[in-house]
Amino acid sequence: MAQPTHHAVSYIEFGVTDLAATRHFYETVFGWEFNDYGPAYSGIRSPDGDGEIGGLDPGAPPSQSGPLVLLYSDDLDATVEAVRTAGGTVVAEPYSFPGGRRFEFHDPSGNRLGVFGEA
Repeated sequence: MAQPTHHAVSYIEFGVTDLAATRHFYETVFGWEFNDYGPAYSGIRSPDGDGEIGGLDPGAPPSQSGPLVLLYSDDLDATVEAVRTAGGTVVAEPYSFPGGRRFEFHDPSGNRLGVFGEA
């Protein structure tokens, strides 16, 4: 998988209420393929077979605003500070997840996005 680009859209997560049913839906309708991470997460495989482009997360309730768009950062702590300085609101402080760290924020219009980086 290619190295993500700093501050570019990198990944999209769908909050789901039923992982198996949602996965079945996207497999049936669009032919999507998934990487399984147990009952807690399924990654959406990239169409070219190189990595993932998104995920289905039963731990994140579906948002009224839609899927969670994730950006990549070379310097997560600097991005957190830039979000705050520019008027965004951090709604999930940086936390560890398999493969790195991440945080989530609201922009001034209330859109929720996430940013991840390496540990």
